[in-house]
Amino acid sequence: MLYYLSQWLQRFEIPGIRVFTYISFRALTVIILSLLISAIFGKYFINLLKRKQILETQRNAEIDPFGITKTGVPSMGGIIIIVAILVPCLLLGKFNIYMILMLVTTIWLGTLGFLDDYIKIFKKDKKGLHGKFKIIGQVGLGLIVGLTLYLSPDMGIRENVKVKKTAENVEVVHTLKDIKSTKTTIPFFKNNNLDYADMVSFFGEHSQKAGWILFVLVTILVVTAVSNGANLNDGMDGMAAGNSAIIGF
Repeated sequence: MLYYLSQWLQRFEIPGIRVFTYISFRALTVIILSLLISAIFGKYFINLLKRKQILETQRNAEIDPFGITKTGVPSMGGIIIIVAILVPCLLLGKFNIYMILMLVTTIWLGTLGFLDDYIKIFKKDKKGLHGKFKIIGQVGLGLIVGLTLYLSPDMGIRENVKVKKTAENVEVVHTLKDIKSTKTTIPFFKNNNLDYADMVSFFGEHSQKAGWILFVLVTILVVTAVSNGANLNDGMDGMAAGNSAIIGF
């Protein structure tokens, strides 16, 4: 919102207004704003949950071995985390396919978490949302994310490509271009990309399509695994909040 407002205000030549066009400034501002929202409103929201007795109850150790440590911890605290992510992004984000996908993912998984806590607290069902519905929701989201990455013309990775200019002399120019690719970057390793198409090269001329199928399946696995991992950490010494801060950034 503020990004587009700053673009409109640039015509008035207001000093410093162009700073909103820099992603580094907006990213830093988003972090600060998220911290302020969490610090200012988080305490009041937690106290509200305590007054309303919206608290975790002791669960069966076979269902949740960490349930005892969660007893008495305010439930539905994830709402403040979601608000701290969504509000700054809506204010300072640039609305493209990546932003839309992030918003959909956050709201989708947030809704699953809300339904789980709602059933536990208000329906008095310690098991919460049935596991199969959680998996269906997570796999469904992973499928949406994977297919969007594959089908959307606005998504791609930026690579150096050769452009030949034929005139009197042949000239080869290297330029950056967004292209569709099954490559993914391996964290903490420089210039080390994994191409899913290479992993299914035995399909021959169909290896590129097979690579995209594998890419979508891995996306589903990652979304499901990360979502369940965050759910297991929930209520344990702020681990869910810490993970959310890293993922949100």
